Amino acid sequence: QVRLVESGGGSVLAGGSLRLSCAVSGSTFSSLRMGWFRQVAGKEREGVAALAIDGSTSYATSVKGRFTISKDNAENTLYFEMNSLKPEDTAMYYCAASRFWPYSSTLLNQKDYYYWGQGTQVTVSS
Repeated sequence: QVRLVESGGGSVLAGGSLRLSCAVSGSTFSSLRMGWFRQVAGKEREGVAALAIDGSTSYATSVKGRFTISKDNAENTLYFEMNSLKPEDTAMYYCAASRFWPYSSTLLNQKDYYYWGQGTQVTVSS
């Protein structure tokens, strides 16, 4: 069973930065497709970044150029560097993983992932 544990969330001022981490256990990390999603209460969960097994990445338009997804295979950890944060980035952020065939070409659809973390809250104030 794959287990994902996020950390690194917090409260920052607009323009600030945060780095989220997702510790992965229960599977060979290099064989997993990974993603970051976020959700605001009352709204649908939104895919913001994905890291394919071949190392290619994809980003939602809203975060492209500001956020970076990366991983450390030796540490079994997925990272999400978030810079130039805006109040609209405020959300619960979730780490996701899958080793099954993807549903979408962007890998930013919830159906692309089977395993989920519990989430970490990011709050950006103006």
